[in-house]
Amino acid sequence: MIAHAGYGDQFIHRTGHGIGLATHEPPNMVEGETRALRPGMCFSIEPGIYLAGRFGVRVEDIVTVTEDGGRRLNDATRELQLVG
Repeated sequence: MIAHAGYGDQFIHRTGHGIGLATHEPPNMVEGETRALRPGMCFSIEPGIYLAGRFGVRVEDIVTVTEDGGRRLNDATRELQLVG
């Protein structure tokens, strides 16, 4: 989606990472990751784009794997909020 919108070159961060006892732990949500996701695992989904000299944007969700798929644990709005 990021590349399709024309920002592929500005996507310089991994999509996410595992969350457990440590804040950042495997598996990493990156191309080439081979570890299977299993029910009970939690991880971040935090895609971001960074425009040099201008600003960066990252949307972060925490997701848990269930028997039926993924479930987002936070319920933050997806609406753009302008500050200032």
